[in-house]
Amino acid sequence: MIKFWLNISNRWLYLAGALFAGGLIGYALFLQYVEHQDPCPLCMVQRVVFIAILIVFALAALHGPGRVGERVYAGLIALLSMSGIAVAARHIWIQNLPADQVPACGPGLDYMLETMPLANVLKQLMHGSGECAAKGWTFLTLGIPEWSLLCYLALGVWAVLIATRKKG
Repeated sequence: MIKFWLNISNRWLYLAGALFAGGLIGYALFLQYVEHQDPCPLCMVQRVVFIAILIVFALAALHGPGRVGERVYAGLIALLSMSGIAVAARHIWIQNLPADQVPACGPGLDYMLETMPLANVLKQLMHGSGECAAKGWTFLTLGIPEWSLLCYLALGVWAVLIATRKKG
C-alpha cells in the first residue's frame, strides 16, 4: 500500500477527491429527489461548499500542479473544508437545541432570492431555520450534518496529504 501511495500520480489522487465530492453531491440529490427529503437552508450551503471543493479538486486534477500549486490547491480545499465544518457544526448545534429554542422556519430560498439582496439571503441561510432542526436520514446513528462534517474533514486532510507527500 505504501508503494502504491508513493508511486501514484497526484492527478489520480485529486481525481479521487473530486469523485468523492461528486458522489456526495449525487447522494444528496438522491435523498432529495428519490427519498423526498427536501434540503434545509444549511443543507443547501453545505452542498455549495461540496461543489466548490469538487471544482477545486477537478481543477487540480486537470492542471497537474507543481509543489507550489499543490500547496495552493491544498490551502483552498482546506479553507473550503473548514468553512463546511463550521456550517455543519452550526447545523448539528441547531438540531440538538431544545424544541423551545429552535429558530422559527423562514421563507423559502426562491422567495428570498427574489425579494432580498444577496448579502441578506446568505446571512439568512447561515442563520438556519426551524426546518434545519428536523432530523431526517441517518446512518450508524449519525445524521446528514454529522456525516457532512466528517466528509469535510476527510476531504481537507486528503488535500493536505496530497500536497505534503513524498513522491517515490
